[in-house]
Amino acid sequence: MLNEERIRLMTKMACYEAEEGRKNVAIGNYFRGDYIGLQVIKSIISATIAYVLLFAMFILYDFEVFMAEIYKMDLLEFAKSVIIYYLIFTATYAFIAYGVYTYRYTKARKSLKTYYNNLKKLSYMYEREMKSRDLK
Repeated sequence: MLNEERIRLMTKMACYEAEEGRKNVAIGNYFRGDYIGLQVIKSIISATIAYVLLFAMFILYDFEVFMAEIYKMDLLEFAKSVIIYYLIFTATYAFIAYGVYTYRYTKARKSLKTYYNNLKKLSYMYEREMKSRDLK
């Protein structure tokens, strides 16, 4: 005899496992600080690469003008401004990444908690069915 409630629960859990469950399990294997820290470090590396590319594009866009004015500008002041802009860009990017990955981690943990509660409920349904079979 088929238990419709158990089948619905199993179908719901199978859909979860196939879609977002894999990502959430991967996220859930980390401690909160480790996951967020790793993702922020990856974001800082990405921001550094993006800044270098943007800076190179900025310089190469008017390279002739840049080369003509390089002798007139204060190179230390130019380097300071480039570093300050880099720090602002990277700090903003890291702050946004921290918020995004904190939200993702919290969402994944809640989702996994619901999934594990459904597993417990399914196990209880099997136990209850086994006991009712043994009594017959």
